[in-house]
Amino acid sequence: MITSLILLLAGLGGGLVSSMAGMASLITYPVLIALGVPPVSANVTNSAAMIFTGVGAGLSSAQELRANRRLMVTVTSYTIIGSIIGALILAIAPAATFAKVVPFLIALAGGLMLYSAWHQPGQATVTNAVTGWRVVVRNLFIGLVGVYLGYFGAAAGIVMLAILSVSLPLTFGVANALKNFTTFAANIVSLVIYAFTTNVYWLMVVPLGVGMFIGGMLGPMIVRRLPQRAIRITIGIAAFGLAGYFFVTAYF
Repeated sequence: MITSLILLLAGLGGGLVSSMAGMASLITYPVLIALGVPPVSANVTNSAAMIFTGVGAGLSSAQELRANRRLMVTVTSYTIIGSIIGALILAIAPAATFAKVVPFLIALAGGLMLYSAWHQPGQATVTNAVTGWRVVVRNLFIGLVGVYLGYFGAAAGIVMLAILSVSLPLTFGVANALKNFTTFAANIVSLVIYAFTTNVYWLMVVPLGVGMFIGGMLGPMIVRRLPQRAIRITIGIAAFGLAGYFFVTAYF
């Protein structure tokens, strides 16, 4: 009972943070490790519970997603392709070897987010604002984030959010909604592969997922009511803190 309550509260905090920025791992991953779950299983168990965040955030962000349906399909498609590759790689090579790269990747995302704070977003709906080689580069990076999401996953949301914020003239609310939906879809695909290749702690997924669903519903509602530049700056600074955490855990 106590374990379930801890997981429920961790899921609530993780779902709220994830649906607003994409840093649920700062809360949920250490909790799973502290409860005795092995690192790789903690990673995939967290990914399984994250699906509930995606459901809650998707319901709460319906208006942003409907207004950008074509872009949603494009970003999701490239992310899913990458996540399949990443999940298959995880079945062959342990994610611990990749952990040393994660702090630098998250720090880069933090830098991109701070840059986007001074990059004026355009309208909430994107038509042909991004064309030519920029589309190719954007889709390539989105696919690579998908690989990372399927392979390791920690803080993949903030990396995706940073790429969308910098590469597209989106309001923060739209970029955040797209990030939530694409990571949700990628987590589902990855989980199917994980179920046959890795040990998922399903009994922990339930209370963690309930908390994440509630947090996922609340996050987009809060985002709509906060100043965009302030959110971007806050997330950028928080990303450097998260990068520091993963640096310490990976190297010390």
